[in-house]
Amino acid sequence: MFRFDCHAHVYESVVPVGTVRYLPERPAPLMQWLSKIASNALTGGVIVQVSFLGTDNSQLLSALANLDKRRFAGVAVTGLDVSEKELEALHQGGVRGLRWNLVGDAPLPDLGSDDMRRFADRLRALGMHVEIQLESPRLADWLQPLSRLRLPVVIDHVGLPVSKDAQREPWIEALSTLSDRSSFFVKLSAPYRGIADPRDHISRLHRLLGDGRFVWGSDWPHTRHEHCALYEGLLALGEDYDDASAAKALYGITA
Repeated sequence: MFRFDCHAHVYESVVPVGTVRYLPERPAPLMQWLSKIASNALTGGVIVQVSFLGTDNSQLLSALANLDKRRFAGVAVTGLDVSEKELEALHQGGVRGLRWNLVGDAPLPDLGSDDMRRFADRLRALGMHVEIQLESPRLADWLQPLSRLRLPVVIDHVGLPVSKDAQREPWIEALSTLSDRSSFFVKLSAPYRGIADPRDHISRLHRLLGDGRFVWGSDWPHTRHEHCALYEGLLALGEDYDDASAAKALYGITA
């Protein structure tokens, strides 16, 4: 049973920060998302910084300021050079993780650099984690160094699978070779961004990771895929799993 929508984008205005790949046509107001949560008997959720706003997390923090931090949290976007003071302000505002959207030709951060070590140390001190959106083949090559970050790592959108055969999915195959998988969590969300039916992939991930490693997300308002995504239908991805322990561990939220 899933109690939380752990991946939604909320923005009251559509104003891009810098050059963006995609700009939605209309806002995604907080009250609309809260209505979706209520009508589907969910308890709370997580607002994830939307890509077109870059590292300007002001709309995210504004939304979180109106929510009960026992049931709602946020995931922000920053650079590796984010200061300890800036991170503390985000944490105080309800942010519990930072997201790396690395799809397309985005360069992968050097996980062994001094900047990365300082970044990871700052996150660790606040009990925060990283969330990653990255295509399965590239994620597969990056999984081993990610496992050495000593941070919880959330894989967005079931790892954006590319194969209909879960036994041949690149990133899941790479995961199966790791001796220590304890840092990884998976977000069951947005099948329309990978393959249409990832249930076999999710089952294999459950065998590899065990209970307490999954959260569900609607990916509302389903940018670029508004025509094919139905909030209520997406809940079926999580009907066989429970998110209570993962939601508490990652976001500090409880039912």
